[in-house]
Amino acid sequence: MRASRQARHLRDSVFTNRDDNDSHLFKPMELSSMNPHPLRPVVRSIALMTLIVQPPLMGAAWAQASAPVEPTLKEVTIVQQREDRVSSGATGLDLDIKETPQSISIVTTEQMRDFGTSNLNEALRLSTGIIVDEWETNRTTFTARGFDIANTQIDGVGLPNDWGIVTGAMDSFGYEKIEVIRGANGLLTGVGNAAGTINFVRKRPTNKEQGSLGLSYGSWGTTRVEADYSRPLTADRRWAGRVVAAREEGGSHLRSFDRERTFLYGVVDGQVGDNGLLTLGLSHQQSDSTGNMWGALTFMNADGTQNAWGRNASTTQDWTRWDTTTKTAFVEYAHQIGMDWQLKLAYNYRAIDNDSKLFYAFPSGSSLVGYAWGGKDTMDAHLATATVNGRFEMLGRQHEALFGVSWAKSEYTGNGYAGSDCGASACSAIALPGFPYPGNLVPEPQWGPLALESTLNQKLQRAFGTMRFTLTDRLKAVVGVNHAQYSRDGTSYGVASDLSRSKTSPYAGLTFEFTPSVLGYVSYSDLYFPQSQADANDRYLDPSKGTNYEAGLKADWLDKRLLTSVAVFQAKQSGLATPTGTYNQNGQAVYAPEDVKSTGVELEAVGRLNNHIDLTAGYTTLKLTGPDGGDTYAWVPRHTANLALKARLPSLPALSFGTSARWQSKISNMEASGFTVRQGSYAVLNAFVAWQLQPKTTLRFNVNNITDEKYINTLRYAGYYGAPRSYQLSLNHQF
Repeated sequence: MRASRQARHLRDSVFTNRDDNDSHLFKPMELSSMNPHPLRPVVRSIALMTLIVQPPLMGAAWAQASAPVEPTLKEVTIVQQREDRVSSGATGLDLDIKETPQSISIVTTEQMRDFGTSNLNEALRLSTGIIVDEWETNRTTFTARGFDIANTQIDGVGLPNDWGIVTGAMDSFGYEKIEVIRGANGLLTGVGNAAGTINFVRKRPTNKEQGSLGLSYGSWGTTRVEADYSRPLTADRRWAGRVVAAREEGGSHLRSFDRERTFLYGVVDGQVGDNGLLTLGLSHQQSDSTGNMWGALTFMNADGTQNAWGRNASTTQDWTRWDTTTKTAFVEYAHQIGMDWQLKLAYNYRAIDNDSKLFYAFPSGSSLVGYAWGGKDTMDAHLATATVNGRFEMLGRQHEALFGVSWAKSEYTGNGYAGSDCGASACSAIALPGFPYPGNLVPEPQWGPLALESTLNQKLQRAFGTMRFTLTDRLKAVVGVNHAQYSRDGTSYGVASDLSRSKTSPYAGLTFEFTPSVLGYVSYSDLYFPQSQADANDRYLDPSKGTNYEAGLKADWLDKRLLTSVAVFQAKQSGLATPTGTYNQNGQAVYAPEDVKSTGVELEAVGRLNNHIDLTAGYTTLKLTGPDGGDTYAWVPRHTANLALKARLPSLPALSFGTSARWQSKISNMEASGFTVRQGSYAVLNAFVAWQLQPKTTLRFNVNNITDEKYINTLRYAGYYGAPRSYQLSLNHQF
């Protein structure tokens, strides 16, 4: 059952021991018996991210309260704040999801475990309104409300990924939950679009020693082992640490495609003096694949008819590979200032290295041609943030505020191997026979030395603030403003570019409590988004601009066990980078600016129907229109629905089972051949059954795509067939 806001605030304001038997940690300031109310939270979660998929920054929440009998505090330790329905991802303030004037969905640890999701792509398919477009085996775009999500965060703070493309499958085992904030996000990042924000909440050290070990085996020889261990590190329990590790390897339904992934993450946090909290962490992921596709299938014949291939069809060659290494390091410090304010400082560094040798196939007239490319690229990113947040009284009412500044810098370098058919120069085509062809058709090129192909340096400096005013007991207003200075410079295939812009963006929202269970809201946000897509002359397009409006109702049911919401939204974006379906002489996709309007409705229900049934259900319908008022972005489904249902039998508590489903309406897009490929509406149904062998040991069996539905997974840029029916057996032990 979700606690009320008053209960949540009280819980967050009380220090919890790492061990209830310890009562001698240290003696902080005393509280007068005339003022028995709990102090405000001392430290809340903070985090940072860098470009593309942002690295973690860890923190912990801690606060003080009077002892049950005596008015003087006896002990203080660090605790973590994990409330499924509390989010700082939309406004920067820690608000109940019900009280946040935007649409927010949560994917919990329990859901990820139950439905066997080992990477973020799989986990996000459980969320309302999110389309996971895996248009290549190693590159994915997340879409919401018709637009690509270009902002991913860690614990509510982050920077944009200007392309919205995620390279490789990021492991999900290091995350406590995933928040999906749909709608505008310029307030949080300084620059943003109307799609939304994905906020990843990392695991933190726990107050007591605990851990888990998991083993699984599934279709295509996929094996996985994962371990998670947390414990206090000092005798006084002021310091604690956590280590998370996962290793997965196996094949897939696609010809020649094999992958392996190793994920390691460690975090330590501890108390510094009476008012400080220091957190340090490291993470490492190595994601390697062979036989991966660059681009995807061609479905249209020369006569305009659509072909149907086998589900294992692939354009790749056996020698292809794509290896991605991601390393992060971070440090943050939080300090209590007086009774109601906190200062938070953080710095984060991230390095990403890609080493790939790829093969691309595409139609040229009535024939099929291809080319090879190989190269290495690196990206180093830095992000520093300072914020102060807290509560204040004015006109007899209590209000909340957050102010901050941030500085970010990233440097990217791309190199291509000379001697390939597309290395460091214009591409030359290789004639291919009719598809499908074997994986040993084209021999691997004799790769030469690396040559520089592109560079990109980016900087973003921000000053921002958010305030939440309690106008009456039932009416509250959230207002915010963000000033961003953005600059970048670089070269791409010899073409130099330089951009410097500044923008001040407002945000405003109102919430009104019609009854204790029903709340209505409206919100507005400015949109401003620098774009990294280029035109036919390889020049970056101008930033996209626009506005976003949203109105909705949120309601609690069944003694606050179930939360339902309905939202109506409208977003206008001008000059949005849109693929033209053509390529320049270097093989790069050509984009053109286009004005796009998105309007729609979203419905969601999340919670517990009774003591034995958990439910998540959502539905989104939208309309996308171009500058001429007609439909545009036909690769985006106009209707989507999702369901996750888990049940337990009262007569057999050791048994649990559930199902998840996602459905989308028809989509289409034009291939390079000039013909339109189509995918009809379809649904994918998954299920699990779990048996608790012992109080802390569970055996779980998962089946994905139960009906063995055959479908093209996306037509965003390109596409291939989704996985057929598959199985996984896993064993998990808690200790």
